[in-house]
Amino acid sequence: MSARQSPAVRPSLSVLALISFVASFTVARTFTTLSPSAVFVAGSIHIHHFWYGIAMLALGGWLGINYNDLRITRLAAVMFGAGGGLIGDEIGLLLTLESANYWAGVTFTFVIIFTSVASILILVNIYRTVIRREFSEFLGSSASFYFSVLLAAISVGFVFETDNFIVNIASTVSTIIGVIIALSYVIQRLRKKTPLNA
Repeated sequence: MSARQSPAVRPSLSVLALISFVASFTVARTFTTLSPSAVFVAGSIHIHHFWYGIAMLALGGWLGINYNDLRITRLAAVMFGAGGGLIGDEIGLLLTLESANYWAGVTFTFVIIFTSVASILILVNIYRTVIRREFSEFLGSSASFYFSVLLAAISVGFVFETDNFIVNIASTVSTIIGVIIALSYVIQRLRKKTPLNA
C-alpha cells in the first residue's frame, strides 16, 4: 500500500529539501577543500559537479511532479535540495565561467541569502495562520500606530539625507508601509468610533 501525501506534508518536504541543500553544499565544499586535485576529466573536459546537481534537480523535479507517494516525494525533495547544493557550490564559477572563481565570496553570499529566504518562506508557510492572527491583533493596537509613525519619520529622514539610490528606494518603500499601517489603524478606530489613544 502506498503512503499518500497530504497537503500538510508540503512544509516538511520544503524543510527536507533545504536541509539537503545545506548538507550537499557543505559536503561538496569540504571535499573540494580537502581534495582540490580530485577532478573528473573526460578527455580534455573537466566535468564540474554542478552538472550532477542539474541532473539531480531534473530527476527530483520529475519524481515530485509524477508521483503522489510520500516516500518517493521525500526522495524527490532530498534529490532536489542536494542538486541545488551542488549547483550553489559552484555559483562563483557559473557567474564568471572561470574555474579560478570557484572560491569567490559571491558563492557564500548566495548560499547565505538563499538559505535565509528559504527558511523564512518555510516558516511563514507553516505558521501563516498564527502570523495572520498576530498581525491583525498588532494592526488593531495603538502600538501599530506609534510604530508606523516612527517608521515613516525615520524613513523620510533617510530619503532626505542620502543620495544612494538603493537606500532611497528602501526608505521610500518603508515610508509607504508606515503610512499604510497608520492609515489602516486610523480607519479601524474610526469604524469603531474609539479614540486614537485607546
